[in-house]
Amino acid sequence: MTDVDEYGRPEPPQAGDEIATLLGFLDFQRATLAWKCRGLDAAGLAVMVGVSEVTLGGLLMHLARVEEIWFSVRLHGRDHTPPWDKAEWAWEWGAAAAEPPERLWAIWEEAVDRSRACVAEALGEGGGMDRLAARPWPNGVAPSLRWIVTHMIEEYARHNGHADLIREAVDGSTGE
Repeated sequence: MTDVDEYGRPEPPQAGDEIATLLGFLDFQRATLAWKCRGLDAAGLAVMVGVSEVTLGGLLMHLARVEEIWFSVRLHGRDHTPPWDKAEWAWEWGAAAAEPPERLWAIWEEAVDRSRACVAEALGEGGGMDRLAARPWPNGVAPSLRWIVTHMIEEYARHNGHADLIREAVDGSTGE
């Protein structure tokens, strides 16, 4: 049984193996984004701070796209799924403003669910965290699943810093 903190985030295992620890920290970061976006209407999800065009709704869309890129497209070599199959680079930031909150949440939650399934599939195929991505970078180097999961922890952690500032601007909510 995983402990959950007061913000609804699953605590990563303190003495888990590599897979459980890395995936635990990724789920903790995902839950942090969910906490920062929870309970907001369209106006709250569209708030910008300063000159930045980053919004909480945009973060949900962006991180859904990043989930798709790393776990489905790179790790498994699959084609992009809608809406990413026709989207230009960085499209998600502006597109979020046109989506209702329920749709933003659904896009992000579905992407996370697909990513979890992609990781489970990769681990089931053997190779553990050493498994290499099916779609390498242009220089021919393929990152390992370990690298991809670590990168996703970093991606969420960086954007969760943005989410902290934006949520505070929306309604004064603070915490971690």
